[in-house]
Amino acid sequence: MKNRALLIVIITSLVMLLLLAFIFPQHMIAPGRLIDGHKEFQEDCFACHTPLLGSNSTKCIECHGVDDIGIRTTSGQPVIDKRDNVAFHQKLLEEDCVACHSDHSGVMAFRPIQEFSHELVQTTVREQCAGCHRVPSDTLHRKIEDNCAQCHTIRAWMPATFEHGEYFRLDRDHDTKCVTCHTNNNYTNYSCYGCHEHSRPGIREEHVEEGIRNFENCTECHRSADEDEAKRIWHKKRVERD
Repeated sequence: MKNRALLIVIITSLVMLLLLAFIFPQHMIAPGRLIDGHKEFQEDCFACHTPLLGSNSTKCIECHGVDDIGIRTTSGQPVIDKRDNVAFHQKLLEEDCVACHSDHSGVMAFRPIQEFSHELVQTTVREQCAGCHRVPSDTLHRKIEDNCAQCHTIRAWMPATFEHGEYFRLDRDHDTKCVTCHTNNNYTNYSCYGCHEHSRPGIREEHVEEGIRNFENCTECHRSADEDEAKRIWHKKRVERD
């Protein structure tokens, strides 16, 4: 009799908890308050959640049309503040909003970007980095318009596969456009004959005078505009070779 009474109490308690979870989910099971943009739904969990199934992208898209993300607000007004380019949502392979987003503060308002996989984006736009990312403002990158994939991968921005400073430092004497040295938008190759006295005959004559006959790889000795540095590197290489 005791066991039966205890079982009835347990079942009744579970039923009550289940009912309370349905009636007052915002108090019973919500992990945290909603972000400011969704605060109007703070007391209406089922605006975004389906009972027993949780949240899904279908509910999100009812308000946030994929074609409008980053272009128009949910009220149909043009987006004025475009500091963050989020129009890449139109290029996703799947409409899986909850794979990246959670609007409860207890679950992080936005999951860390490290969790975003570029495999979710259509292959035709994976290398169009500037379509989603701001161009870095440092001296080197602000002159480059595209071809990020020649030095960076979609797996991670850092480390880059190529560090310009290790081969040639862009100092004040070489503050020029990338196309001066890299032709046809190809950053895997370079030429030093695009400016001032840099012609093949002139360079040959100047190097032969110094006893240097192999000078096709300019950056082997020239790491900056400092000629004294180039001479030191050359002499060091000659000593090591001899």
